[in-house]
Amino acid sequence: MTQPFLQRVLVIMPAWNEGLAVGDTVREVLARPEKYDILVVDDGSTDDTARIAAAAGATVLHLPFNLGVGGAMRAGFKYASRNHYDAVIQVDADGQHDPKDIAVVLQGLANADISIGARFADKGTYTVSGPRKWAMIFLARTISALAGTRLTDVTSGFRAANSRGIAQYLDHYPAEYLGDTIDSLVVAIRSGCIVTQVPVEMRARQAGTPSHNPAKAAMYLGRSIFAFLFALTRKPSTLFHAEAEVKVN
Repeated sequence: MTQPFLQRVLVIMPAWNEGLAVGDTVREVLARPEKYDILVVDDGSTDDTARIAAAAGATVLHLPFNLGVGGAMRAGFKYASRNHYDAVIQVDADGQHDPKDIAVVLQGLANADISIGARFADKGTYTVSGPRKWAMIFLARTISALAGTRLTDVTSGFRAANSRGIAQYLDHYPAEYLGDTIDSLVVAIRSGCIVTQVPVEMRARQAGTPSHNPAKAAMYLGRSIFAFLFALTRKPSTLFHAEAEVKVN
């Protein structure tokens, strides 16, 4: 069941040309006993993603052109804020995130503002190798030190945020490559958000082919380190500082 401290939860599903998978993913989430609301953000798809998602029962938000995951999630956060949701959780349209783990990730919000569904937390068989693995290890260690807690999968997109986390994301949520995972997390931590992780299992894509290859893995290593260093140059959100001033006064 949905946690009592989260009365209204919105599943945000960014989707770009996921017509082959999005319908089954939406139906599987809607079949959960927790009865989540689903917003599919159609990120400028050129296939039938929007029509199939709507037919499956999701609310669909149309973007006029492809903005990437960061831009799609920004739109989803604005929708959640305007409609007064208590929490949001990102779920991939390709079916890799198991809907039964949505409640597990949301449970992390009992003591945190952002909860990450971690693929490398002693559960499941998901593995990576080569430059991609090196990047993930580096990022996990450095961001864990920044957060003051052990985080093993800081690039996971399977993450939830409470109303405080949503407000911080609205103040700062980048659209750049890897910004939606690394940059957004670093700035949230530096702005005062509490972050935690819970172990989850990943599934194979329902459709499509993963784009991993040695060249892209090496590029990922370089981009991820750059994204982390760039995130450290960003100013923390002023949102929580304003909250602190109000409490003091």
